[in-house]
Amino acid sequence: MADEARDSVTPDEKRGFAAVRTNVYLFLATVVSVFLAGAEYVHRGPEPAGFVAWLRAALDPRFLITGYAFAVPLLAILLTHEFGHYFAARYHRVPASLPYFIPLPFLSPFGTMGAVIGMRGAIRSRSALLDIGAAGPLAGLVVALPVLWWGIAASPVTALPNGAYTQEGQSILYWLLKRLIHGPIPDGSDVVLHPTAMAGWVGLLVTMLNLIPFGQLDGGHIAYALFGAKQDRFAIWVRRSLLGLLAYNVAAFFGPILLRTSKLSIGLAIANSLTWLVWYLLLGLLARLGGREHPPFEPGPLSAGRQFVAWLCLILFALLFMPTPWATMG
Repeated sequence: MADEARDSVTPDEKRGFAAVRTNVYLFLATVVSVFLAGAEYVHRGPEPAGFVAWLRAALDPRFLITGYAFAVPLLAILLTHEFGHYFAARYHRVPASLPYFIPLPFLSPFGTMGAVIGMRGAIRSRSALLDIGAAGPLAGLVVALPVLWWGIAASPVTALPNGAYTQEGQSILYWLLKRLIHGPIPDGSDVVLHPTAMAGWVGLLVTMLNLIPFGQLDGGHIAYALFGAKQDRFAIWVRRSLLGLLAYNVAAFFGPILLRTSKLSIGLAIANSLTWLVWYLLLGLLARLGGREHPPFEPGPLSAGRQFVAWLCLILFALLFMPTPWATMG
């Protein structure tokens, strides 16, 4: 047992803090960025502030700390998600880095683009591929769902404003939670999210995006472990379907403008429609960097329990899917 434990220590761990310095600095930058996003949400709503206001606020700890109701639960969700992957990789003796968090101040209403974990070499075991892919989303949801439940319960139902307002994406699971907590919501009204509810919703969004069954995303690992090489063909159509979602959003936001039933500007209509175009391009870049076909694994079937987990994750993707993840309405 001692020899096995010693062999499981990666070279990065042997080098101590120097090996994880980048991880630590990125995480600290993300903490500041997410607290700033939370403070902006509390004081100004979900739109990012201008750069001068952002810089002034970032230097004021009293302002930053007011974002705790958003920042603390969101960071907990993201950490749990990433360490789900990390510990699953360690369990299967797959060399994996600690999470590299991605701060995105000023540009993102959430303050971050999440995190990634580096793994050296291909995952050769089918079971390991499934476990590592599924551990992150499932672990993150264990935190995100109670956070969202509490946050929605603390959020009032009010009439939608007459002017412009931001609208978070709607999914089946999110709609069910709002219905269970607040009952039927009248037409023209919606839940105005408490900062903690917004953190939980972001957790659902991050999980949904990670579960897209493509390439090296979590959903790609899960689908490949379940379907094998057939997933390489499925993944092509998954990416193409994003262009269909782009067309849906273009029709949804430009149609009312053309019919003169919406006062939304053309610029906002374009911004509302671009999410899936960005992801279409991003998935193409990921395919180019990581290979268009998933690395093969060693022969052997998945156990019945792991097949259940794989199908559960794909069903969760459908329940979490948001046709329009973020939009400005008006």
